[in-house]
Amino acid sequence: MKGNFSSNFERKFGKYAIPNISLYLIICYAVGYVIQLINPVFLNYLTLDPFQIIERFQIWRLVTWLVVPPDAGSNLFFTLIMLYFYYSIGTSLERTWGTYRYNLYLFLGVVFTVLGSFLLYGYCLLTGGVVQYSVYGLNIYALANGSVISFAMFSTYYVNMSIFLAYAATFPDMQVLLMFIFPIKVKWLGIIYGILMIYSCLSGGVAVWVAVGASLLNFIVFFFTSRNHIHMSPKQMRRRHDFKREVRHAETGSGVTKHKCAVCGRTEKDGDHLEFRFCSKCEGNYEYCQDHLFTHQHVKRH
Repeated sequence: MKGNFSSNFERKFGKYAIPNISLYLIICYAVGYVIQLINPVFLNYLTLDPFQIIERFQIWRLVTWLVVPPDAGSNLFFTLIMLYFYYSIGTSLERTWGTYRYNLYLFLGVVFTVLGSFLLYGYCLLTGGVVQYSVYGLNIYALANGSVISFAMFSTYYVNMSIFLAYAATFPDMQVLLMFIFPIKVKWLGIIYGILMIYSCLSGGVAVWVAVGASLLNFIVFFFTSRNHIHMSPKQMRRRHDFKREVRHAETGSGVTKHKCAVCGRTEKDGDHLEFRFCSKCEGNYEYCQDHLFTHQHVKRH
């Protein structure tokens, strides 16, 4: 039932998905870095701050916080490396998951982050005694209980982190060069980042818990709903890409199908409930329906 609902939702709204959305995200960061070089204080008027949105009607902050880039320091070289790295892993995820699912993942991360900031805003109101003052244009809120809160923690840093964690979960055995020298599998980097975030939550207050939890909720949803289907090797990804390319170049017509089970011959036209997957243990482009994915005999070339 859940699979049917997801498939129907994708068929209805998938046409609105934005291809190569990682490029647009990187462009936003690039604009933010340029603003940072020209006038860093101006970025403080673009952050996600519910107090300013509600009390001063600065509605633009609901969107412009995506322009505020993750802190990569003032080194232009490392900034460019960071932008290229996140563009690379983002496009890899889009090719593997499909444009619609990757769009959904990113937009859920953005929506959860916004909702988390307003949840913290409600907490501030319930605590009472909010006093606002400004430090270099950045609004700081001191609560009656002694807590000090800055909504700048609701940032694109955690959006990028959710992208990286999704990449680590999808391609756990891919290697990257740590400090451009030491090869390490991304799954270990993902575990290290996870530990660091847990430490940040334990050492911080409720504001850190809300910021981290809301920003990474899309990854939690993704992991528990897709953990049986997310692992894909680069060879599988290339095989899937080649298969889709062959389908696009195939002759169009009412009898042409995109999927066909190599065992029973059923296609997507035999029922909306059918799902098709490639087998990573078969040598060649062999696709199976959900009834034969785990029961077929693997094809080996001699």
